[in-house]
Amino acid sequence: MVAEATATARVRSLDATRAWLERNLHSTSILDVERFSFYYGKEQALRDVTLGIPLDGVTAIMGPSGCGKSTLLRAFNRMNELYPATRAEGTIRFLGQDLLKADPVAVRRHIGMVFQRPNPFPKSIFDNVAFGPRVHGERGRARLAELVEESLRRAALWDEVKDHLKKSALSLSGGQQQRLCIARALAVRPSVLLMDEPCSALDPKATDRIEATTRELAQELTVVIVTHNLQQAGRISDHVAVLLAGGVLAEFGPTKAVFADPSCDQVADYLCGRFG
Repeated sequence: MVAEATATARVRSLDATRAWLERNLHSTSILDVERFSFYYGKEQALRDVTLGIPLDGVTAIMGPSGCGKSTLLRAFNRMNELYPATRAEGTIRFLGQDLLKADPVAVRRHIGMVFQRPNPFPKSIFDNVAFGPRVHGERGRARLAELVEESLRRAALWDEVKDHLKKSALSLSGGQQQRLCIARALAVRPSVLLMDEPCSALDPKATDRIEATTRELAQELTVVIVTHNLQQAGRISDHVAVLLAGGVLAEFGPTKAVFADPSCDQVADYLCGRFG
């Protein structure tokens, strides 16, 4: 009952956000990128990228190696700034607010991230999921227990670990560790979840679980995923952005439309596997 009530509340929250966007911004984009460029020192990784990440569903960012996919994803929660000598130009707005001028800690509270390889902390399963809420000041045992259960359920991991919450997170399988990292990101109740090739280190069975979990989460929050896997993008995404060499956005639109009839020959070649 607790999990059902929480899911219902999250869906209602998504509906409220949609109404707010349409009323205040005349838009249904939760993240608006305008002429965004990014540099690592003198090397330009992204060039004048403009797009709007829809509030609803899963948006996949695709493209050949080195085209700036992960750089664009990390820009959404300011992770690029952890690298030395970086520089950004242009704007990114989150719910109408200038994301690049906001407090990065606050940004990461609302825009969570799951990385390519599972990176659980060397702590218990419970403490991994409770980490974020504790950082943000939650100390009540009952509330922490509620958040941990809720997050593990949403990450489709609760039934597998509910009797082992005190065990080390490092004892879990690779697929379980990745779902634990998803639960850890969800525990602070973000509005957006970023996923950087979350299945690249997993076997097909674990990949299926992550993909199913991603689709379920997209009913409650915005998911943006970087993937090299064309088939995966076709299976789980609603919109797709294709970057090409030089960090140029070549195509953005509904996944079915882009896959069926790309407007750019280079994108067509990429989707057909002629290069990548």
